[in-house]
Amino acid sequence: MRIHFIQHEVFEAPGAYLTWAEKQQHSVTFSHVYQQDPLPKEIDSIDVLIIMGGPQSPDSSPSEYPYFDAKAEIAFIRQCIDTGKAVVGICLGAQLIGEALSATYRNSPQKEIGVFPITLTEEGINDSKIAHFGSPLPVGHWHNDMPGLTPESKILASSVGCPRQIVRYTNLVYGFQCHMELTTEVVRLLIAAEEDLFLQSQSLQFVQSPEEIQTFDYSEMNSKLHTFLDLLECAYTRSLISK
Repeated sequence: MRIHFIQHEVFEAPGAYLTWAEKQQHSVTFSHVYQQDPLPKEIDSIDVLIIMGGPQSPDSSPSEYPYFDAKAEIAFIRQCIDTGKAVVGICLGAQLIGEALSATYRNSPQKEIGVFPITLTEEGINDSKIAHFGSPLPVGHWHNDMPGLTPESKILASSVGCPRQIVRYTNLVYGFQCHMELTTEVVRLLIAAEEDLFLQSQSLQFVQSPEEIQTFDYSEMNSKLHTFLDLLECAYTRSLISK
């Protein structure tokens, strides 16, 4: 299986997504956007596209982030979806998937940074790829926005602070506003990049202090993410056989 990551910032690292790919001995390639790496010219060498998060929004301007070309990424994501690739977006990546499907992202009701539970919806409980998450499940968060919805999409999980935590766009395309890939190493990178995190935690309901975030054990969350990815891989393989 050939996995391609789009990574927007060094501190928005793939964490448990990369651990899964390496454990399964999949071929892994990257577009490190923050290093101005180009997107792949061809998609034939990709089976699974994973788009990571970032401080950007889908409508961020080149003056804010000269290395971030949202239009190019959105077009590339749409091409991958249209040709039947498995596609997973995390945070910004989830919002870019929505944009690729003509679903405009929205501001989340609450800013969330830290570890808070998500609750599966009825659709989520009946989704064979995430039903094993259980409900509620404590997961990582680091966001202000949330992905847009298409008429066909289904919300699979929500939190008190954000109603769109996991969205299924198709059987092979999922958006995760939450960060189930977080590890202690990735958390350290995010904390170092987040200005005034402690002060934010004193005034915002769903923002935790650096100390709180760093004491959480992310292993169960990571394990459940790996099972989701195994099931997505199986669904993708079946889709190839049926063609």
